[in-house]
Amino acid sequence: MTTNQRPATQWTILEERLQDDTRRARASIAKVRLPDGVEFEQWVLRLQAAVMVAMVDDDLRVLLMYRHRFVIDQWVWELPGGYLDDGENVEAAAFREAEEETGWRPRSVDPYLRFQPSVASLEQPNTVYLARGAHDTGAAPDVNEAEELAWFTLDDAEAMIEAGKIVGAATVATILKLQLDAAKGRL
Repeated sequence: MTTNQRPATQWTILEERLQDDTRRARASIAKVRLPDGVEFEQWVLRLQAAVMVAMVDDDLRVLLMYRHRFVIDQWVWELPGGYLDDGENVEAAAFREAEEETGWRPRSVDPYLRFQPSVASLEQPNTVYLARGAHDTGAAPDVNEAEELAWFTLDDAEAMIEAGKIVGAATVATILKLQLDAAKGRL
């Protein structure tokens, strides 16, 4: 394949009709052509970028929040995080979200994992930052965000994934990457 040639398996968006546009989300219907010529329409959702923070202490425990997610009507454990404010730097958002939601202030944050949660019909850049250590500011966690906070070993967090207590893509992917990095001595 030459650099100017399109891959034979690439799908083509012929048009995209905006259906709804809000502060945090744009919903549209895309008319798509497959490589074999078949055309169809599909809903596409484009969401504002999100940031999460994996606060890990010196004993390789991770701070998780217990909260209710109304969309799936389930209580789950997850990393703190949320949407970036308009024009906000991603690293600044990591510090802000961690402290606002948990009352813990990371000592530092470093980019750790980037992903898209559901690439078939959803666009939402997600960035997870790794915070090695944090201090308790004494502030209560945001009542709208967390029912409870707790530090978990990576083994315990992995078992929580298997038990369905951690279901969010960002937290699942991050816990598994932390496990892998710890096993390889990279954490």
